[in-house]
Amino acid sequence: MTAHGLSPSSVGLDRHGIVDAGDVFWNLSPAELYEHAIRDGEGAIAANGAFVSRTGRHTGRAPKDKFVVEEPSSRDSVWWGTVNQPMSEANFDGLHKRVLEHYRGQRLFVRDMFAGAEEATRMAIRIVTEDAWHNLFAAQLFIRPEPGSTASHDPSFTVLNAPTCKADPAVDGTNSDTFVVLHFGKRLILIGGTAYAGEIKKSIFTVMNYVLPKAGVLSMHCSANVGTGGDAALFFGLSGTGKTTLSADPDRRLVGDDEHGWSDTGVFNIEGGCYAKCIKLSRELEPQIFDAIRFGSVLENVDMDQATRKIDYDSSAFTENTRAAYPLEHIDNIVVPSVAGHPKNVVFLTCDAFGVLPPISRLTADQAMYHFLSGYTAKVAGTEAGVTEPQATFSACFGAPFLPLPPATYADMLGQRISKHDARCWLVNTGWSGGEFGVGKRMDLRHTRAMVNAALAGALSDVEFRTDPVFGLSIPATCPNVPAVVLSPRSTWKNEAAYDAKANELAALFAENFKSFDNVAPAVIAAGPTRTA
Repeated sequence: MTAHGLSPSSVGLDRHGIVDAGDVFWNLSPAELYEHAIRDGEGAIAANGAFVSRTGRHTGRAPKDKFVVEEPSSRDSVWWGTVNQPMSEANFDGLHKRVLEHYRGQRLFVRDMFAGAEEATRMAIRIVTEDAWHNLFAAQLFIRPEPGSTASHDPSFTVLNAPTCKADPAVDGTNSDTFVVLHFGKRLILIGGTAYAGEIKKSIFTVMNYVLPKAGVLSMHCSANVGTGGDAALFFGLSGTGKTTLSADPDRRLVGDDEHGWSDTGVFNIEGGCYAKCIKLSRELEPQIFDAIRFGSVLENVDMDQATRKIDYDSSAFTENTRAAYPLEHIDNIVVPSVAGHPKNVVFLTCDAFGVLPPISRLTADQAMYHFLSGYTAKVAGTEAGVTEPQATFSACFGAPFLPLPPATYADMLGQRISKHDARCWLVNTGWSGGEFGVGKRMDLRHTRAMVNAALAGALSDVEFRTDPVFGLSIPATCPNVPAVVLSPRSTWKNEAAYDAKANELAALFAENFKSFDNVAPAVIAAGPTRTA
């Protein structure tokens, strides 16, 4: 192997079994990675300067192909099941050997970085890729060391990314030729058969969801920002609910858009960049994100005019899940370093395609635990094959696919912190109003921003609240810059009887989903919705 690039680590690739690769490029700059990627036909440069890539058949994560190795150090801790499918050590070793054979004589790109902006709990990581653009993605998404400081970088976890290396299910014990496998004992992650870059990001997040709670730190699938008075806010939510959009607020400084920890000193970003959905992105509604996509950014599966190189953000020609990856520094008003105090407000975001949840409601502590464990949002028609009407989706802690430990672990830690720091909790519906998907309309983003801003500023503290009879939620009667009728979802429906029927339908789905949780306090169970007659 011949090493090139900036400050190769004294901890070499032989640590991971890689001994006979070809040229190895360490910690290249974005410009150098652009050159390699363009020279090798990995993508193209858009008019805005971003690098545009295609990920082939996988345009999103492959959860059925994700495995955790069942081994002594983690066997008794992992939340085994459909989220964390077990793989034997023997099958892992076979896949590891397959990846090493795939790397033989091949040019590789190595990126030494960190996960976690809080120095006391920061984790050194390494990302090894066969493509330059995947290395660029990693360079922008994780926390970058000081230039020239990686000579002694000693990674605690390493990702071996090999998109064109495919598994043999009959031999390797996988479900397909795609694999994402985490070995907590060997501190190694194998990714193959998929070029979707989000697998790199989420595999490291899964690791942090394992490591941080064991160190007494709550790991969270949420965005965070800070007001002018230093008041921090968290925004929990599944993909498409508005975490990135709502945290990118010109009047508040951004801590991060997706993954955070909450320690004894406050909250901190796990990453050093953002991975934003950009379908229907516009400068008018999301100016910070729009302007952040420039040289150094990576655009996945967006549609681009081949002559002008102009991006068509409205197009879903390749997927609805178009993505933009860019460093935090591309946002003007960020917190440096990405740490903040204890949150004053915790916001749970849901995209309710049934059109029955209020656009904003105040939660008690028990309701907060109920909705955190539920992690509700809804898929809409057309987003997945076979989805023809709204489908409720429940993802514990608003991030079940990335939880290696039982959900109660994270819920208990969040409840303790909310109580200790007297944080106000809110449920915000960014989905539909006036009817379900196909009948009603999507919530006006300007109204959602006004409601969130009012909640964070304390402007809802003294207004009148009423209790929703089905969901038990406290709904404000008034909110600055929001028409009163918008606040009451039942009033926005033309047929209130139809609203009642749909609300009861969703309430029943909540109750059925919550049966899957064991040892939950009776007060938390009672905080859920109840069907009316």
